[in-house]
Amino acid sequence: MPNAAGKKPRYRAWNCTDSYRGNIRMSTRRAFLAAPAAALAAPAYAQAPAWPGRAVTMIVPYAAGGSNDVVARMLTPTLEAKFRQPFVVENRAGGGGSVGMTMVARARPDGLTMLISSASNHLFHPLASHEQPYDAREAFDGISMLTDVPNVVAVHPSVPANNIQELIAWIRTQDRGVSYGSSGVGTSNHLAGELFRMRTGLEMTHVPYRGGGPAITDLIAGNVLLCFMNLPTVAPPAASGRVRILAVCTQNRVALRPDLPTVTEQGVENYAVRSWTGAFVPRGTPRPVLTAVSDAIKEALESDAVKRRLVDIASEAIWTDPAGTDTFVRQEYERWTPVVRAANIRLD
Repeated sequence: MPNAAGKKPRYRAWNCTDSYRGNIRMSTRRAFLAAPAAALAAPAYAQAPAWPGRAVTMIVPYAAGGSNDVVARMLTPTLEAKFRQPFVVENRAGGGGSVGMTMVARARPDGLTMLISSASNHLFHPLASHEQPYDAREAFDGISMLTDVPNVVAVHPSVPANNIQELIAWIRTQDRGVSYGSSGVGTSNHLAGELFRMRTGLEMTHVPYRGGGPAITDLIAGNVLLCFMNLPTVAPPAASGRVRILAVCTQNRVALRPDLPTVTEQGVENYAVRSWTGAFVPRGTPRPVLTAVSDAIKEALESDAVKRRLVDIASEAIWTDPAGTDTFVRQEYERWTPVVRAANIRLD
């Protein structure tokens, strides 16, 4: 109502409805003022770096030049393009692969440390030793199987043998037998040599090297005349005539090199040894990381560039997903445990 001066009051009585509306207006105003800050913060959060965020180290537990090393470097271009971060191959040789494997087993399970492993250091070496600081079936999560790699019997060109039977005959003429090289104690190459010795009854002495690279170097130089090696390591010097391949150690001929006969074809019964490579990380690595890297590796293995490279090194791609990789490893343990025991390969 008008006051004594005839003017309307500049206020009105308070009620709960006005308070409620005032609170809404104030909340709306505060939200409006806060909106620009939230708009700035949201993009910053959305653009936070996803895994890996920095360089990934790929540990190869052998010296440079071996099959594990070749496969690791074959994958890096695709992985770097996919994740936009460096994937650095680091060779940590020693102990038949146990030095590099121990390093990965003790690494943080954040996906920033990977292992490019093989049957030698993942199976044969642990089976031959009771003093490993890890159990490969429990210490690592599988990412993917990578390649199936055949072993071969290779000799220096000075050896007067062009097949396995001629090799056996020549070894028997040596007063103290012969020495044979491999990529290390407890490796698939070592097992191939010991199984050959057992099946033929020959006198042979094992000379272990710190990886396939050093072993093939000594074979080329003639410092050792016989080696059991992975085909990818031997193929380049064999192509140039610096070494001679007599046979593959697989049960059947290798599709990529059908010209190479098997040891069994040449009269040594019940003889078959084959290796493989796979990618692993410390146990507990987040599952999305495993899946992402596994998918990227599949893409790499299916690329034309890698397919051509695999043909060049006589290897076959055997991609599996993370769960399939873990299953594969456990099955391999069941398969090879009795073989290692029969060969009596011991590291301690």
